[in-house]
Amino acid sequence: MNKFIYLPDVSTLKLDDDTCIGCGLCATVCPHAVFVVEEKLARIVDLDRCMECGACVLNCPVSALEVKAGVGCASAIIYGWITGKEPSCDCSGDSSCC
Repeated sequence: MNKFIYLPDVSTLKLDDDTCIGCGLCATVCPHAVFVVEEKLARIVDLDRCMECGACVLNCPVSALEVKAGVGCASAIIYGWITGKEPSCDCSGDSSCC
């Protein structure tokens, strides 16, 4: 799992440390082990693993997480698989993710 990366440096995932209660649901539901819980707080271990599916956000009981689900890496990768084109998370113009 350590080598699993979608597109580097593009994930929209954000964690509010002040709001997190350390319940661990984000780590439980994340399909790519983006989170760990240490000292009663969630921590993002590798942002580049995030495929922006939104599972963590939907399961966080205190809304400590934010992600633009369905935009960016996951959509770009799926588009690339379907079309055979290179994935792109550049939503500023002629892009494969928007």
